[in-house]
Amino acid sequence: MAGHEGNGMPQIGSVNKKGQIITDPQELFFLSPRSQAFLTGSEVIKEAVKRASVDFSVAYPITPQSEASSLVGELFADGYVGDYMRGESEFAVMGECAGGAFGGARVFTTTAGPGTLRAFENFPMWAGSRLPIEVVFTVRGVNSPLSIQPDTLEIAFMLETGMLLWHAETAQDLFDYILKGYIVAEKPEVHLPIGVIVDGFFVTHTKDMVMMTPENRTLPHYNPYASPVTCMDMESPPVRMMRDPFVMKSNYISYMTHASWQLEVRAAIERSRKHTIPLLDGLIEVENPDAEIMIVSSGTAVSQGREAIRLFRDQGIKVGLVKIKTIRPFPEQELRAALKNAKHIFVPEFNIAGWMAKEIKAILPNNERVVAGPHVAGGMTMPPEIIVEEIEKSLAMKGKKELIHG
Repeated sequence: MAGHEGNGMPQIGSVNKKGQIITDPQELFFLSPRSQAFLTGSEVIKEAVKRASVDFSVAYPITPQSEASSLVGELFADGYVGDYMRGESEFAVMGECAGGAFGGARVFTTTAGPGTLRAFENFPMWAGSRLPIEVVFTVRGVNSPLSIQPDTLEIAFMLETGMLLWHAETAQDLFDYILKGYIVAEKPEVHLPIGVIVDGFFVTHTKDMVMMTPENRTLPHYNPYASPVTCMDMESPPVRMMRDPFVMKSNYISYMTHASWQLEVRAAIERSRKHTIPLLDGLIEVENPDAEIMIVSSGTAVSQGREAIRLFRDQGIKVGLVKIKTIRPFPEQELRAALKNAKHIFVPEFNIAGWMAKEIKAILPNNERVVAGPHVAGGMTMPPEIIVEEIEKSLAMKGKKELIHG
């Protein structure tokens, strides 16, 4: 795979074959000058990968990530990605990504909606094998009748795979999360796959201003020798565990082996917090923390919540907001602290199931405060007026004839 020089790794400060300077992540993220560009979310994915020292990428087209995967192919043609290939199916793509990661490569891919579900078996395998693969989920409808429009239901299927899951609100988040995600996922005490989630079309196919790091600077290469499990060594776990007869038998040792490893994967998710918090400036973002009415969500539902707050502000009504940046690890302590004074908590979501509201209810005391909604699904938009209406209706039903002014 590309990116390895002899038996050693390219050093920070050295220059790669494209003339990019390999730069310390802290300097790249926080000290390097940034320039503004007007890009679609798909173009942002390309620009982030261009700066990520990616060794291997596998692509398979499915709306709305097809353009992004094609643009990564252009990076391969231009020499910014080590190896690139098209998979036979979404399932095959994720298996081929695993092969590259087992071999010590930094791997990147994209998928969406039905592609996510078709490939699903691979994701817990990645986590159990401790493969720090990065995949961008450009989420879309999965229900029949099928929709290619935005719907975050597929995230609900990903929650217990053992992957890190970060949900981008904006194109700026998407750019930063792709680059910063590798740094966290590849830490030896973490070393898990990471899903960077972005709402399809709302971000991937619209243009926004993005502050980008210099084009001539790139992340340090992945060091496979820092992995907590040996790369492609059939005598070392977890690969040996997958084929060794004792694991396949029905006995107490076999059960304990599997159970302890699953617990270790989840412990690694929790260990990622200390690396994620400084890179993302916390796992959540809070606006108007002292408000009694709070809107809490992730992704572009947060953007709609911001507009709803503005509409309430025009009426002289104070409403707060919590943006959840990481779904795994889930910011339990942060949410408890941010919502301790809230009397009414609303969770707008672009799906019919309300999985985010369920996550929030599960960790909050007095969770009767949580209202699961409003919900839109199947690709429908969520005008901020819908959030306003949901809040007003819910408070009226609770006997609150007048909203709390502040």
